Amino acid sequence: MVVDGSTEFGARAARHLTDEIVVWLTTVSPRGAPLPMPVWFLWDGEDYVVVYSQPGARVRNLESNPHVTLNFAGDGGGGDIVVLSGTATADPALPPANEDADYVTKYRDQIARIGLTPETFALRYEIPVRIQLTRVRGH
Repeated sequence: MVVDGSTEFGARAARHLTDEIVVWLTTVSPRGAPLPMPVWFLWDGEDYVVVYSQPGARVRNLESNPHVTLNFAGDGGGGDIVVLSGTATADPALPPANEDADYVTKYRDQIARIGLTPETFALRYEIPVRIQLTRVRGH
């Protein structure tokens, strides 16, 4: 397991993965430019994170280079930094967002705030992406 919840740092990383609403996902364009974007996510509690993506640049970036990072905002003063590295792939075996009960539970209010239902969100963000976590670092 990448996130070791038995350590102080691992427990903080697990709290971020469980409690945070937004994480910054950084992909790399085919030309090599890093492209950070805030995303909603769901951690499986062990080794991977799921995000739902619109078709387009992010998915093309992942096809070109599957290596990504997930970055949390920290405490605003340079502390509580958690950065996860992983490999991302579009995974059609995952359920659509509206059929992922844990995802809908976590994001129901945010989905409604942007004027969507879980069903219309799933139509817009139709590509499930699995990020296999490989490393965690920070302080």
